[in-house]
Amino acid sequence: MSQPTSSRLRGENLTLAYDQRVISRNLEVAIPDHSFTVIVGPNACGKSTLLRALSRMIRPTTGAVYLDGKLIHSYSSKEVARRLGLLPQTSIAPDGITVVDLVSRGRYPHQRFLRQWSREDERVVAEAMAATRVSDLADRLVDELSGGQRQRVWLAMVLAQQTPLLLLDEPTTFLDIAHQLDMLDLCAELHQERGHTLVAVLHDLNQACRYATHLIAMKDGAVVAQGDPQEIVTAELVAEVFGLPCQIIPDPETGTPMVVPSDRRKRAGRKAA
Repeated sequence: MSQPTSSRLRGENLTLAYDQRVISRNLEVAIPDHSFTVIVGPNACGKSTLLRALSRMIRPTTGAVYLDGKLIHSYSSKEVARRLGLLPQTSIAPDGITVVDLVSRGRYPHQRFLRQWSREDERVVAEAMAATRVSDLADRLVDELSGGQRQRVWLAMVLAQQTPLLLLDEPTTFLDIAHQLDMLDLCAELHQERGHTLVAVLHDLNQACRYATHLIAMKDGAVVAQGDPQEIVTAELVAEVFGLPCQIIPDPETGTPMVVPSDRRKRAGRKAA
């Protein structure tokens, strides 16, 4: 399995565990610079665990994560936050906080004892809100917003960190289909127009194929395949990773691989056989 030649973020020989329960062993993952990388796989396969290890939320039992050529755990928390932004799976805003105040918290990694709030911070926050299309919500309370609006506000806060790397753990969870696509369109804009390297965990394989430039497919804590979706997504891979008989056809809108599951009666017949 070939690795990208240029990668600011990578994991080598990772064993990942919670308490005594091992999730993954001997993982080798490198995130291509300037890619939109999507991690896919069935439930409980280790997708979010890998993302948490790459973002320093958990420490590998063995192996190491490297960020810009150094062990990620050798950096201070603030230094990591100046290099890597994370949108967790579940984000809870403090009661009574406005949109602009929440987004402004993304500037915390850049604050120092002798450098408090500045015009530069104000400019960056305004740009982050404009990029995520939440400027008109600035004075609204976060807990009054819809799910799609809240996700864009949290993404604006991460953007305000001004990091080249953005890690997103299931950013479309709890959103309806229109808001899912709105969020993924926004991520694609950040990747294509602003040059961010994105890493996202997604459940929808067709959305992953449509938006990703680099795909990592996992099963049972292991990486089964990684590369350009056009090259690695096959009916055989989907059957191996998800246990789903299907056909792969070109997406009529984008030409990217699209998974069409076999008819349920055919699937039932295969199981009976």
